[in-house]
Amino acid sequence: MKPRFDTGDKVMVLELGKSGHIRVPFYVRGHVGTVIHRCGVFLNPEDLAVGNVAGPVVPLYRVGFWMNQLWPDYDGNALDMLYVEIYDHWLAMVDKSAVAA
Repeated sequence: MKPRFDTGDKVMVLELGKSGHIRVPFYVRGHVGTVIHRCGVFLNPEDLAVGNVAGPVVPLYRVGFWMNQLWPDYDGNALDMLYVEIYDHWLAMVDKSAVAA
């Protein structure tokens, strides 16, 4: 699978309603972040957790989130970010013009 996103792209983390071995924290779902780095392509850990080792590879991205947007009562530095590595199928492109910088 070819990577859909590149460094600097604004992405929204989807709520896929999956249970079991999920690597996407609840507190970033529904939030907008910025792709910081394309990490490569890997087998989907959600499939690997149930023994499916023959699936296709999936792009993995490092996505940065402003801490004060994840937690409105965050009183640290306004420039603090949280970085989470998230697989492609959990992300949707966000129109950059619709998101405040």
